[in-house]
Amino acid sequence: MKKILRSISILFATGCLFVTNVRSQNIDINILKSINPDNPSSKVWRGASGSTYPIAFGAPVALLAYGLIKHDEKTKLNAYEAIGSLAISTAVMEGLKFSINRSRPAETYPNDVFPYKDEHGKSFPSGHTSLAFATATTLSLEYKKWYIVVPAYLWAGSVGYSRMYLGVHYPSDVLGGAIVGTGGAFLSHWLTKKLFSPQRHGDTKKPQGSEW
Repeated sequence: MKKILRSISILFATGCLFVTNVRSQNIDINILKSINPDNPSSKVWRGASGSTYPIAFGAPVALLAYGLIKHDEKTKLNAYEAIGSLAISTAVMEGLKFSINRSRPAETYPNDVFPYKDEHGKSFPSGHTSLAFATATTLSLEYKKWYIVVPAYLWAGSVGYSRMYLGVHYPSDVLGGAIVGTGGAFLSHWLTKKLFSPQRHGDTKKPQGSEW
């Protein structure tokens, strides 16, 4: 647990340092301006952004439904882990939004940033990106197959990029969301293994006096 918390702390500290530097050097807004067009109308990036909630919340529901139907305890625990990942990431994300209280890019730079629609919530960190990376990391930890890991992170990355393309988040918001989501997934993974290890991995020891 200490190693995981230390890793999460390092990631978060690095992200915060990055945010501080880019804000002071004005790199944040310059990167955003290079990504956000005058008319962010791409259906691809709007679709990527809009897929966040259906996939992030649909994945644990699908896992839980499969686990219940097939009486598969491991899959059910995977679903609980995914739910925990989203819960932890959302709690941290909302806490940061409240404490940092950063305005949306278009509110600060109305002549430079062109959002696809009016959004007036707090900007840092990106909630969509946080949920996407929480989901991608959880699935990658549970199912260590390249055909799951690669698409999962490609999707999460596309969500982060879409939030910049659509003009509703700074690059540092997206980085912060990725760190929060990834950290929440690792913490939920550790807690699930710690609390449900016997059920998750099964008892593979051969009982004395029994035959296989």
